[in-house]
Amino acid sequence: MNDETLKYKIGITLIKGIGNNLAKNLIAYLGSVEGVFLEKKQTLAKIPGIGDLLSTEIIAQHVLKRAEQEVEFIRKSKIQANFFTDTEYPYRLKECPDSPIMIYSKGNCNLNEGKFIGIVGTRNATETGKENCKKLITDLGSIQQNLVIVSGLAYGVDITAHKSALETGLSTIGVIGHGLDRIYPEVHRSTAVRMVEKGALLTEYLSQTNPDRQNFVQRNRIIAGLCDAIVVVESGVKGGALITAEMANDYNRDVFAFPGRVTDEMSGGCNALIRNNKASLIESAEDIIRFMNWEKKDSQTVSFVQTSLFQDLSEAEKEIIVNLRQSPDGLQINELALKLSQPISRISSILLEIEFKGLVKCLPGNLYKIIK
Repeated sequence: MNDETLKYKIGITLIKGIGNNLAKNLIAYLGSVEGVFLEKKQTLAKIPGIGDLLSTEIIAQHVLKRAEQEVEFIRKSKIQANFFTDTEYPYRLKECPDSPIMIYSKGNCNLNEGKFIGIVGTRNATETGKENCKKLITDLGSIQQNLVIVSGLAYGVDITAHKSALETGLSTIGVIGHGLDRIYPEVHRSTAVRMVEKGALLTEYLSQTNPDRQNFVQRNRIIAGLCDAIVVVESGVKGGALITAEMANDYNRDVFAFPGRVTDEMSGGCNALIRNNKASLIESAEDIIRFMNWEKKDSQTVSFVQTSLFQDLSEAEKEIIVNLRQSPDGLQINELALKLSQPISRISSILLEIEFKGLVKCLPGNLYKIIK
């Protein structure tokens, strides 16, 4: 978008007394965001929710100078600014009634591609919680393609999730409660820099916005709305993770939680979510894949694995693979034994080795098929 249009889009977010929903209504009434600033005061005052006070504030246009400064910062810092009507704006977030009308991101991540999982939890994560978080993300990355891990760049579970995603080779997005002119907490700066290379930092706040407490509560709705599902790793009976889970439920997102012992303080929130049917109990990445009905691997990935493994097969194993590929409906073990003039015991042993390598599967009746 050009700088003039961007100025108006930022400007409307700066008008005191006009929140996201009222701004959306204004634009709907007037047909464009530019129209909000170009319309006559009398017309503005008649729009539901505006009145004399807000129409005066809009006509004064004090906010546009600040908006111009922000446009300059955005261009200089190579930040992506997406308005809620833009095609690049995350479609999942657009579904949420209280979504921000403008979001700012810095990084290398398409906000509309892939499967988005939000990982949230306490800042005071236990070692068990951190290990559960790491294993979950590592396992998800090994069985699910095009996965994006979303969290809040905070201490504890958040930063563990981001680091684990980077180590696993997954994209990861940090939703922050301040402008993109700073990183908070400062100690996470090096991780944030790596996230920009493979993922993004995302916020609804302009530069020069401080990391105030209320901003982090607000940003939780973005984490919830941006994702297909939310996982609560660890949480006490109160905390931001539970707020995110509640919001995700309101948005009809799937919510999952790791259970814990009743005596563990940092499991109280997770246990409560499960007990009150606000989250499904999970113990592994497989549970999430099953609940979400996601395929474990796409055909391209499997093909790559099969090709690389095929180079490591023995001649006997290759011979079985070739025969199974020629029989799409599969072959029974006795049919393979006849085709290869080998005893069933020998064929059975070879098939077991190939099964371990993930190239064939055994169906009822000793029917073997190639995994496509």
